[in-house]
Amino acid sequence: MTRKTTEILHLFLATAMLSGMTAFAADTPLAGNATAIEYHSGEIDTFNVGATLFTDRGYTVAECPEWLQGKSFLRNSINTEMFNITKDGILTLITPTICASKISASRATYLEKKGFERINQPAEFQLFGKGEWDICRIYQKQVKAGERFSIPKFVVVVGFASAEKIEAKPWSQNAGEKLYNGIVLPKDWPPRTIDPSSTDPMPVPYLDAPPAVIPIDTGRQLLVDDFLIEKSTLNRVFHKPQKYSGNPILKPETELELHGEKNSAAVPKSGGLWWDPAEKIFKLWYEAGWIGTICYATSKDGLHWERPSLDIKPGTNQVLPLDLTPDSWTVVPDWDAKDPQQRYKMYMHPPGSSGAICMTSADGIHWINRVTATPSGDRSTMFYNPFRKKWVYSLRSGFRGRSRHYWECDDFLKGAQWDDDEPVIWAAADNKDLIDPVTKQTPQLYNLDAVAYESIMLGMYEIHHGPPNGECEKTGLPKITELNFAYSRDGFHWDRPDRTIDIRAERRDVWDRGYVQSLGNICCIQGDKLWIYYTGFQGDASRANSHWFKNGMYDRGATGVAFLRRDGFASMDSNSQPGTLLTRPITFSGSQLFVNTVAAKGTLKVEIQDQSGKVIPPYTTDNCKPITADSTLANISWKGAKNLDALKGKVLRFKFTLTNASLYSFWVSKDTSGRSDGYVAGGGPGYTGMTDTVGKKALEAAK
Repeated sequence: MTRKTTEILHLFLATAMLSGMTAFAADTPLAGNATAIEYHSGEIDTFNVGATLFTDRGYTVAECPEWLQGKSFLRNSINTEMFNITKDGILTLITPTICASKISASRATYLEKKGFERINQPAEFQLFGKGEWDICRIYQKQVKAGERFSIPKFVVVVGFASAEKIEAKPWSQNAGEKLYNGIVLPKDWPPRTIDPSSTDPMPVPYLDAPPAVIPIDTGRQLLVDDFLIEKSTLNRVFHKPQKYSGNPILKPETELELHGEKNSAAVPKSGGLWWDPAEKIFKLWYEAGWIGTICYATSKDGLHWERPSLDIKPGTNQVLPLDLTPDSWTVVPDWDAKDPQQRYKMYMHPPGSSGAICMTSADGIHWINRVTATPSGDRSTMFYNPFRKKWVYSLRSGFRGRSRHYWECDDFLKGAQWDDDEPVIWAAADNKDLIDPVTKQTPQLYNLDAVAYESIMLGMYEIHHGPPNGECEKTGLPKITELNFAYSRDGFHWDRPDRTIDIRAERRDVWDRGYVQSLGNICCIQGDKLWIYYTGFQGDASRANSHWFKNGMYDRGATGVAFLRRDGFASMDSNSQPGTLLTRPITFSGSQLFVNTVAAKGTLKVEIQDQSGKVIPPYTTDNCKPITADSTLANISWKGAKNLDALKGKVLRFKFTLTNASLYSFWVSKDTSGRSDGYVAGGGPGYTGMTDTVGKKALEAAK
């Protein structure tokens, strides 16, 4: 196998020859005028030998059929491109004969399903490169103005009469779906505006153009960015989880986990750890043996785990059907499922295959409704966005090394196939990710998990620092991946204001030496703490250069936990001199203001202003009873006011004044319980579902 072939396989470019093609092949091009198009990204050039084909690859035209020579073509990303037809006519496309990627099915097959006709002039030609995977075919179709095409990876658009670039409208002019927090999305969603060749951080347009008024009825309002802040003299400080001294809390012990001569592991990967409010236990799905099987464990306290004996493989706690083997996978509970047989959902990618599988279960143990998903890369995962009621597939791709494509759907099973469209370019590491001083490798995005937490989507970027797999195999030690928090208020654009690592690889001979990975739930809540579970691998240098499934780089995988203050990702801090924070205009329907604050050696006060900035009596700073405590659930009160009922539905601003204090979050609760009605990620003791409807009761339940 050549080096190039190996690289293509590693980037999930499968070489599967097409067979049984039944589409009619014409000897001459279709008669008629060329169409006109409008496109989102890329540039127009002339189709000749030597022309560069893609904006993010160096491939150049090796052969050019005479009848296409000199015609216009769209040089765009090698990945999916969306464009619109603006004039009736003939659309001409070129695509490789051989299947080009695991992100979708064969391009030739895809085009033939869409009614494109193969043109035998010539039957095939060497569009670029020298390999058989670079041999291409020509397809044509009569199209009409108004049609929109999502052209998959490795497809070239050529021979159009004219082309016009679509200029993105300002975010403030969006006219699509309105979200819970006042953000209005573009009509064309998800956006197709991410430039795969740019190494700049992902743009976060709602921070540049926030809503004029922000509703705050959903969840605690976190201060990880300036979305809610009009102006402030406080200092934003980011905080790091602290690893549990008793780690690991789950390690290989059973026969399945020890995995015989292969690599031992007891690791959830993105599997998920969720609090079941009905049974009042934590439920964990984890991989037993690296690329072995999926098992199930339960815990009352989140530290000590029981492995029940189940009937899938009698005498073990295995839950994965016996005919399946996992590579990457996620389990997510669907607490609102109308069909009880779909209470739990699993997305699983087996090793060494382009296929993926979706399944559902009533109990998380017996899995049914097996559906084959559209092919994807091997570290693909999924999550649920309850703010928009969308299932989201986080698909591995390779537009800047390891990276992510995005696909969303309403129905988990039906949406697992995307025949009529394609995932869009989404997320990658960028030029603000710190280059590791030891490996000196350009950072890559190995995985992206996400979950709803309070009023945001909380993400975890798994940043890959290397070394390359080949070097790790020689040493028997794990690659270095580490975890970095990310925050989104629309479920697509991610803000990562702090690039220092949140959960690190220890890089020494301990259980989490390297290959640190997040879980699909990101975190659980126990009282005033977030419990952030993660995976680590110790490796085994004595097993270097062995078979891939036995190589020590993937050996001795285990699970640990780290702790962070509730809402503790970032705080707005003051020193001995009073500092202030003024919110943007907000509205609410609750009656009690709560804060998460550290003010044991200082004070925190709040006043309420109208939209013009005039203070509304009696909600003045002087009337506010100062908070002088360290509390994740502190109620704000004023002399002369029982609650905020008189202010419901009005456009207002909060002004916080802090002295020697820190503010982590604020929210307006429906009642004195302090319930936030925001999402609780993986949940925890006292919570009754996916949202906080209990407030203080959950804080007390964890004591």
